Amino acid sequence: MSEAPGRVCPLRYRYGAAALAHVPERRAETLYVIGGLYGNRPALDAAEALAAVETGSVTLCFNGDFHWFDVGAATFDEINRRVLRHEATLGNVEAELLADNAETGCGCAYPETVDAGVVERSNRIHDRLKLTARHQPDALAELQSLPMFACYRIGDIRIGVIHGDAEALAGWGFDAAALDAPDHRAWIERCFQQAQVDGFASSHTCLPALRRFETAAGARWIINNGAAGMPNFTHSQFGVITRISLTPSPHPPLYGGMLGQVRIEALALPFDAARWKQEFLAEWPPGSPAYRSYFERIQRGPNYTLATAAPPARSDFFSNASSRT
Repeated sequence: MSEAPGRVCPLRYRYGAAALAHVPERRAETLYVIGGLYGNRPALDAAEALAAVETGSVTLCFNGDFHWFDVGAATFDEINRRVLRHEATLGNVEAELLADNAETGCGCAYPETVDAGVVERSNRIHDRLKLTARHQPDALAELQSLPMFACYRIGDIRIGVIHGDAEALAGWGFDAAALDAPDHRAWIERCFQQAQVDGFASSHTCLPALRRFETAAGARWIINNGAAGMPNFTHSQFGVITRISLTPSPHPPLYGGMLGQVRIEALALPFDAARWKQEFLAEWPPGSPAYRSYFERIQRGPNYTLATAAPPARSDFFSNASSRT
């Protein structure tokens, strides 16, 4: 892997799957995993609104990269305060806000398949965010206390919540293409065994995926919510979050599966897209690095489909959500 800023995955990001086996469990009745909020206040409003409709107790866990586009001081402060009212873990964005130097850049550890221009712009976005964070010492102190991963007990299953993959904060091992690679299968099974979990919930790669794996110990699942704060599918305007629960969702799932009696689902996060565009452009006007990298996706969504995220043959069920894309 390249050691260039934005592509390197530093040693401090590497915890190893076995570390999850020893972390104390948190209990949840219904768990929302909200990765990649990216400083989107309307998406945060929408996530809290979805949770408010649930009939039972709901735990919200923001598994990293809740900051990104929020370079305005007031917006950064609001995102930090509101997210940390809930449970949270670090993403590479937050980890690099705490770093003393810029050697790692944005900390995304982008693979070589990602264009160099994207990497360079991401480093510039993070540099700008870091300038904002330097004037928020209380927020940085709160971020300093966050872990890189967490484990939850929902019913009789144990879920590892990470940002990247089972071994590293910025790992790309739970990207959809990696999850489907035959030569990756042994590593995935080893991660389940070492972490002693029944499933992983991740984010980081910015595109969602759900896969079921049959192992010697039984069925196991990996769900990646992609991005809560940006569109995830072609011609869409909603984010995606993960819901894990013993009870049916009051919101129609995009897709999902069953692990015993526990439902593992992807939910659409229907934030106010017009308001979000207005807030984004106020901080990142045309020509800025974030505009160049992300505004087309914010406008029209990425070149990605529901069927790629969760192939019907690989899921226990696949809802009729085509009208949302």
